[in-house]
Amino acid sequence: MPRPLRVAIVGAGPAGIYAADALLKSDVAADPGVSVDLFERMPAPFGLIRYGVAPDHPRIKGIVTALHQVLDKPQVRLFGNVNYGTDVHLDDLRAFYDAVVFSTGAMADRELRIPGVDLDGSYGAADFASWYDGHPDVPRTWPLHAEKVAVLGVGNVALDISRILAKTADELLPTEIPPNVYEGLKANRAKEIHVFGRRGPAQAKFSPMELRELDHSPSIEVIVNPEDIDYDEGSIAERRGNKQTDMVAKTLENWAIRDIGDRPHRIYLHFFESPVEILGEDGKVVGLRTERTELDGTGNVKGTGTYTDWEVDAVYRAVGYLSDKLPKLPWDLESGTVPDEGGRVIEEGGTHLQSVYVTGWIRRGPVGLIGHTKGDANETVANLLDDFANERLHTPVSPGPEAVDAFLAERGVRFTTWEGWYKLDAAERALGEPQGRERVKIVEREDMLRESGA
Repeated sequence: MPRPLRVAIVGAGPAGIYAADALLKSDVAADPGVSVDLFERMPAPFGLIRYGVAPDHPRIKGIVTALHQVLDKPQVRLFGNVNYGTDVHLDDLRAFYDAVVFSTGAMADRELRIPGVDLDGSYGAADFASWYDGHPDVPRTWPLHAEKVAVLGVGNVALDISRILAKTADELLPTEIPPNVYEGLKANRAKEIHVFGRRGPAQAKFSPMELRELDHSPSIEVIVNPEDIDYDEGSIAERRGNKQTDMVAKTLENWAIRDIGDRPHRIYLHFFESPVEILGEDGKVVGLRTERTELDGTGNVKGTGTYTDWEVDAVYRAVGYLSDKLPKLPWDLESGTVPDEGGRVIEEGGTHLQSVYVTGWIRRGPVGLIGHTKGDANETVANLLDDFANERLHTPVSPGPEAVDAFLAERGVRFTTWEGWYKLDAAERALGEPQGRERVKIVEREDMLRESGA
């Protein structure tokens, strides 16, 4: 009797779980069967949803419900707290599996090359998100002394950062934020948040719903300068061709013409201001210098030579995420991705690294919404299954599932399981119940392991 196709997926965020789902829905799942093991370096699954999405976005976190259904399948196992590159290597995985899919996402900040970026008070948005999302591997405190803050970037991450800085701690208390984050936010002094984009309203990367949410807080006054509402032929074409772009532009237009209210915290959305230098004194941030830009007819911009110095005490760089390089895999340094064709990992010289695949942000870079990774996963899995059907996969020496458990035990790796996630989930919900909250996130890795029964 033929054994099931054995696949390892490294990274148990949405991209990896969508890949598992695609495998389970394939014809191969019926005959000869599919067996999927997900390896995750965190003790808990769900990746960016748990450690990248702002805590006041329960709608997005609702995606977890669909991911749960995949991980509940008997053909799927979770190995949490297992770090690729130290606990397990590519050669180890190839010994146990017919194919390996990498879906490790992106958690670091992309570099911004302007003077002053290393000053005290210049922060990466990804680092800040990791703190307020209770990531176990970052410090438990965050310096929130600045009254005036600059946020660089006009994507959804910039909105998240701005909203968390502008809301009160008590507004965020009903969410899952851990106690250290609540205490940190109570000390937050931010009163003005200035968000800067070098292009115009039609080029902003906000999603319409995320943008509108910015105006829902009783603490936040959103302000747009009417002079920043400008479009050229390229911008008009973009609005006509993209409903979301048009909705974002209309929202910004409405905010630009309304009277300014008296809510205590203000978020200023600035367009056509390109950051050129973070200004410092005695090693600390004291301002931001921007160059005014103008549209060139195509939707792109050019500098005007007019500069403005903004008085701010902190700068948050929300200019994109960057994936970590994966050992034993080829790497594109500029894009921070693994070179691929249709999800097949491509080595220098153009050959497919046999039985090795990528999906999600490690494949195409940190762009798009969470749901966009589903199409990626489907394409990668389709090519993996094509290689299986045409006998292009290698043959593992120890394909039995029990060999993986024995290997991790021999290595002394303390790993969590899907059953352990249910225990951790119950523990977090129990912490939240006395306060009428859905959950309170457990932060310390050791506490997560203990609650998971590892």
